[in-house]
Amino acid sequence: MCGKRGRDEDFSHVSPVVKYALFLFNFIFWLIAMTMIAIGVYARVEKHAETALACLSVDPALMLLVIGVLMFIITFCGCVGSLRENICLLQFFCISLTIIFLLQLVAGVLGFVFSDKARNKVTKIVTNAIVHYREDIDLQNLIDFGQKEFGCCGAVSYGDWSKNMYFNCTPSNPSRERCSVPFSCCIITKDKVINTMCGQGMQEMEYIKAGDYIYTNGCIDKVVDWIHSNLFLLGGIALGLAIPQLVGIVLSQILINQIKDQIELQNYKFLHRTDPWR
Repeated sequence: MCGKRGRDEDFSHVSPVVKYALFLFNFIFWLIAMTMIAIGVYARVEKHAETALACLSVDPALMLLVIGVLMFIITFCGCVGSLRENICLLQFFCISLTIIFLLQLVAGVLGFVFSDKARNKVTKIVTNAIVHYREDIDLQNLIDFGQKEFGCCGAVSYGDWSKNMYFNCTPSNPSRERCSVPFSCCIITKDKVINTMCGQGMQEMEYIKAGDYIYTNGCIDKVVDWIHSNLFLLGGIALGLAIPQLVGIVLSQILINQIKDQIELQNYKFLHRTDPWR
């Protein structure tokens, strides 16, 4: 019995490697959280929240702030808990990471199972963004980048641009861009100078004829095709996001167990020192 306790005493200590590795892990993500909060506050101040809500149904700045604040709180508890060897803070950190990891896993499974509903939701968001295309320069640049990058136009087809008041095809529309599409829909070779009016009147053309000048397919189908052809890449990214969480969970649990063993050892020593009958 005494020999066993002696072996326990050799190993019942808090490893500085685990302790400071967990601290460094949390400190890095704590800095990332601070950066996210700063960007969210800046975007919130510079941008009108009403515009973002109208365009995307969700305020990106507010989402960034919420995620940043939650990440700040969790990593702060991890930093302090590891340095102070506080079991309560470490357990809060470990449980929080576990819940987030499980929620991400559930969201991924639900997104795969209900892919049609997810697609319809994304289509509505993109269509709503098209409606407000001219109201936010950052949103405009984002849509233009997506259309050029994926070689697409609109959400489902290039005709979606008629839902924007400037590109609307109704005869009563006084806009000079009536029945047009943004220049980012145009098929432009690398050695050709970009003509920002290249999409003029394209909605009045037939689908096949318009396809000689612009991308006629919608961005939703293009993105879905890209996802299907890059499943291994996306899986690697998902794994890369999951690994830090699993590392944090494992390190915090190891440290918690080491602290508990140390407390038990100290209690054992205290009882044997104060009780003369032992």
